[in-house]
Amino acid sequence: MNLAKLNDAAAVRERCGMVHRWVADGRSPHFALDESRLGAVAAYVADVTRVAYPDLKIPYHSRWRHFSAGGIDRWGALAARSDADVLERARMAADLATVSVLLDAGAGDRWRYREGASGLSFARSEGLAIASLDMFRAGAFSADPARPWRVDGVALANIDAATLACHFQVDAGNPLVGLAQRSALLRRLGQALADRADLFARAPARPGNLIDYWRNAARDRRIAASKLLATLLDGLSSIWPSALTLDGCPVGDAGRHPAVRTGDATDRIVPFHKLSQWLAYSLIEPLEAAGLAVERLHELTALAEYRNGGLLVDLGVIRPRAAIDPALRHEVGSQLIVEWRALTVALMDPLVDLVRAKLGLDSSFTMPQLLQGGTWSAGRKIAHALRPPDGPSPIAVAADGTVF
Repeated sequence: MNLAKLNDAAAVRERCGMVHRWVADGRSPHFALDESRLGAVAAYVADVTRVAYPDLKIPYHSRWRHFSAGGIDRWGALAARSDADVLERARMAADLATVSVLLDAGAGDRWRYREGASGLSFARSEGLAIASLDMFRAGAFSADPARPWRVDGVALANIDAATLACHFQVDAGNPLVGLAQRSALLRRLGQALADRADLFARAPARPGNLIDYWRNAARDRRIAASKLLATLLDGLSSIWPSALTLDGCPVGDAGRHPAVRTGDATDRIVPFHKLSQWLAYSLIEPLEAAGLAVERLHELTALAEYRNGGLLVDLGVIRPRAAIDPALRHEVGSQLIVEWRALTVALMDPLVDLVRAKLGLDSSFTMPQLLQGGTWSAGRKIAHALRPPDGPSPIAVAADGTVF
């Protein structure tokens, strides 16, 4: 019951808001706020959005944008080669999105992936996306050679760090942070598929069976975004590392902060659920392909990650009280990082309205369009301008491959 209080988007927004008020009241030893700068941030994001999407037809922020890095429709080409029907293609897409999102927790500054088909080299999120798609195409996530383009629990159970290293071109000169943790996360996903027959039972157990679950469960083929996230948090709760537990269960992507006072067992816990929300955003298109509609997208929050958060630091909304060395890595669970992530979530909400007004758009412009248009690209752009050539975050995190 206590865990349920943390496993929804409303809890993320509410508790990040508590941290925001605490910092705004001047109680933080780490940060001060200058929210008068939000207008300048909105103008910067709007300009980046217009360049990327001159027609202002802005897609969802999701893993699917990374799969087409370099202007190549990799998923379309793969799907066209399949003999699957519409529903099976939707399951395949959900399979791919799930493993790719779980492998997208920061690559580090040195790793690169060279795509054999195009000869192009990609880093960070795009590199992780294309590497995972190539691994999917190679059948490494399937135990059935006759059906290589799927993800099943049997194959996931056998994925280790060496397997990932091989497919992700990792060696001493091309290191990928958190390799062991990523492979362990995939193995735990395999176990979760077996354990949650109510969600994944249609043989074989696979993430794509969520398509069938929602086709049966959704009223009028419509799903609330918050309900989609809550289902993912419930069904995949066992896969997260257990550094923070509640009632003996892993909380997942969350931290502790003194601003959050609730008077119960969840006191001081701030949930973020970054990868789970990233997965929820990334499952919208597979669900739509299966004839389902995901509604009320405004219920989900911004993603508490370093591009969105870095944008707010680099443009002066979040102001460190003391200079922060961008080369000094801070632990994910430290108060400084928890606070920065919470402020990122809280301050992105007003940006939706501000950027919408700058672009002259209507209420169809919601959080996933802001992120895609948007704040993620703007965070990368300002980082490159201020800290060339690679544009690292203004605040470095000791990533373990399971959060950022």
